[in-house]
Amino acid sequence: MYYVYIIYSIKLDKFYKGKCSDLRSRIKQHNSGRVKSTKNGRPWKLLHYQAFVNKTDAGREELFLKTGKGRERIKYLLEETLKNMR
Repeated sequence: MYYVYIIYSIKLDKFYKGKCSDLRSRIKQHNSGRVKSTKNGRPWKLLHYQAFVNKTDAGREELFLKTGKGRERIKYLLEETLKNMR
């Protein structure tokens, strides 16, 4: 399985979108400071993930979430969650 995930840093008020094959391990890496691009925003909270059988499909979804339309969809999907986070 391949996962596309969205994590959030309250400290930075920022989202990070990524993909991986081992979601638990990857979240631990983000929160332990082993990922250069996210180490300053610790702690990160997992807000959303999707599972894919195919790596290419997961990659396509990750790229979409990083576009303007993808960001709109994230705001729509997680509207109530985001209200409680901020």
